Amino acid sequence: MGLLEIPGKVHDENRQGEAFLPADLFNGSFRKRFYIESYGCAMNFADSEVVASILGQEGFGATRNYEEADLVLINTCSIREKAEDTVRKRLKEFRRNKEQNPSMLIGVLGCMAERLKARLLEEEKLVDLVIGPDAYRSLPGLVKEAETGQKGVNVLLSREETYADIAPVRLDSGGITSFVSIMRGCNNMCSFCVVPFTRGRERSRDAHSVLSEIRDLYQRGYREVTLLGQNVDSYYWVDEQGDQAVTFADLLGKAALVSPDLRIRFSTSHPKDITDEVLHTMARHENICKCIHLPVQSGSTRVLQLMNRTYTREWYMAKLNRIREIMPDCSITSDMIAGFCTETEEDHRETLSMMEFAKYDFSYMYFYSERPGTLAAKRYEDDIPEATKKRRLQEIVDLQGRLSKESNQKDLGKTFRVLIEGDSKKSAHDWVGRNSQNKAIVFPKAGHGYTRGQYASVKVTGCTKATLLGQVVEESRI
Repeated sequence: MGLLEIPGKVHDENRQGEAFLPADLFNGSFRKRFYIESYGCAMNFADSEVVASILGQEGFGATRNYEEADLVLINTCSIREKAEDTVRKRLKEFRRNKEQNPSMLIGVLGCMAERLKARLLEEEKLVDLVIGPDAYRSLPGLVKEAETGQKGVNVLLSREETYADIAPVRLDSGGITSFVSIMRGCNNMCSFCVVPFTRGRERSRDAHSVLSEIRDLYQRGYREVTLLGQNVDSYYWVDEQGDQAVTFADLLGKAALVSPDLRIRFSTSHPKDITDEVLHTMARHENICKCIHLPVQSGSTRVLQLMNRTYTREWYMAKLNRIREIMPDCSITSDMIAGFCTETEEDHRETLSMMEFAKYDFSYMYFYSERPGTLAAKRYEDDIPEATKKRRLQEIVDLQGRLSKESNQKDLGKTFRVLIEGDSKKSAHDWVGRNSQNKAIVFPKAGHGYTRGQYASVKVTGCTKATLLGQVVEESRI
């Protein structure tokens, strides 16, 4: 199936670039057109793929231009205040266009929809539709309601909904890599996080449907899938008869057996739930990528307790040691929050020393933003001055920059199997792909004749803080 670009944008730390839709969803004869943008985490991106499928089944086609759309949707994030501000600004742009095209409907999906429904609908009058993460099946009916002048709203959370029977429309950048959601919701009540309140309780998707989707992607030419969940390590599915239980380690191993030429990644792991069984499964299968995102959030045991992370500094360090004992070549990435409630300079220094100990290859770094409705907002005062938060964050960013560069320098002279994902951003004469450790490697196209979706053996000859540079060393195409 061919792929064509649409303007639906992807605003995600883990995945950048233009969004794509299958050509038949764009080129067909459709009664109405939709436009979608995604902000925030990979789960939001995957949810947009489910929404695109539901709309396609109802006769909606895609458009590159939101100004000609009958339905404009933003899939939103509530993790940080900045994300909400960005979405609100974008909604105002859409609203101005609606003044010229009154029949156009504007809708908000996802986490922000659930949290700010009254404000978006009544106070600011920015949207016509508000649909929560568990209510996407009701979207066609809500659109029909909104077409009559009614406000379409469904933000009810579910204990069962996993969208397991819906084949997502792939909104990716080229048909090589894709996301597969394996679970929804979260049972961890980290005090800074809104996810349990906006996405509901944890539930795992039918293992058979997950594996079927992975096999279908491989047969269609995809060569890498990322298993997605708020906390994939707590995946646990039991069949209707109750006689077959599948853990995350089981699912990971079964996914790896689809084909040795299909890479398997996963995100995200909570440190308390990643088991030795998962680590040994990763080590046993070459095509399970050797990269673990293991958010630490803080290096201080005192702050971790306030965050309700359920582990100590020492416990987390022991987990890092265990990962490297079983998989010495595994890269580890992390999340960190600067300036959480009551954080002292000593707490901050413990975060910096944790980073030095862990030698993170990469991290997502933020300063604390209080989110209404969270346990932290109810229990603690947001008492760290913003200037202090920003200064501490900059120290974390600077340290991570050094650690990332040192990590890349250690790869000089090594040869990696690289999955080619497309042209380098800086030059159409170079390919860019990633190795098992999820590091981007740029190398020349000239003289080799590779295409996207093939693997190449690439020797690292140079590096920057963010990227490895290399040369092909053998012609082993797959």
